[in-house]
Amino acid sequence: MESKGNFGGTAAAVQRERPTLKTIAFMTGLGITTVSRALKDAPDIGAETKERVRMVARQLGYQPNRAGVRLRTGKTNVIALVLSIDEEIMGFSSQMVFGISEVLTGTPYHIVVTPHSHSKDPMMPVRYILDTGSADGVIISRIEPDDPRVRLLAEQNIPFATHGRTDAGLVHPYHDFDNEAFAHQAVQRLVDRGRRHIALLQPPSKLTYYAHTRIGFQTGLHDYGAEEVPLRVNIDAPLDEIRNTIEAMMRSPNAPDGIVCSAGSAAIAVNAGIEAAGKHLGKDVDMVSKESAPILNWIRPEIITAYEDVRHAGREMAKAVIARIDGIEPELLQSVSKPVWADGRG
Repeated sequence: MESKGNFGGTAAAVQRERPTLKTIAFMTGLGITTVSRALKDAPDIGAETKERVRMVARQLGYQPNRAGVRLRTGKTNVIALVLSIDEEIMGFSSQMVFGISEVLTGTPYHIVVTPHSHSKDPMMPVRYILDTGSADGVIISRIEPDDPRVRLLAEQNIPFATHGRTDAGLVHPYHDFDNEAFAHQAVQRLVDRGRRHIALLQPPSKLTYYAHTRIGFQTGLHDYGAEEVPLRVNIDAPLDEIRNTIEAMMRSPNAPDGIVCSAGSAAIAVNAGIEAAGKHLGKDVDMVSKESAPILNWIRPEIITAYEDVRHAGREMAKAVIARIDGIEPELLQSVSKPVWADGRG
């Protein structure tokens, strides 16, 4: 009876502590070396033994000790995603995380989100990852034309991918959205509805896709015979500032009859500003916006929307980082996705 009580106490202690190879060995009656080799799918371990070990590992919630893995292999099995924590209400970040996680499932790699604010020094999280050696690969966003983070990661020879492109002769893995095509096609849709005086709620000028967006917008104005109504606020502004700026613009004598919006969350503030000025979407003004989740048309069916598949972007960047870890050349790991319009037109 006493030994049975001791075993129960030991089992309870095992469940309370973080499971290790020793825990699995105890629960299966196998040696630690056998358990370790079974989890690594060693060819000299029988299929039945492997399945028994894996079943117990799953039940216990076993995860390899990353410090131990790093000591043995020099790897962390971590992909770090440096992600902005600033105001967001349209699921952009979560969709990216979902996409990355889909690719990492079934691989040795885990995603670790490193949050930062775009109002702070963007080099800080990257330097931290490099100084601590806490990741095998890195994914970064909000890319600038000559991005110092990209230069540093390339110099340190750590595998990475970016959400967006640089424009300074830096060859690196990236996935991007074709913002030039989006802005050009957005102007076309507004002109098709008879709009000729068009405002652009654009990205901040320090980011690469600002130039892509401006080129597409200005080319669209030229090609379809429209003119720009200047808008002195960008999508990084607080939502209440965007709303107030749009309200003031819509009350002015030079109010636009069309607006192109470069972010789904900002479109909600634009719509609020239009309504606050006593104007109506689809009647006094039309709006085109990007979105990463199909939500805008639930709020206002009149909004013309283009879908940016951020989950797909996450998958592409995760695949690129893993391929880079495996030694694939960076120029082979670059992709751009096109806008998908709700009206089905290209």
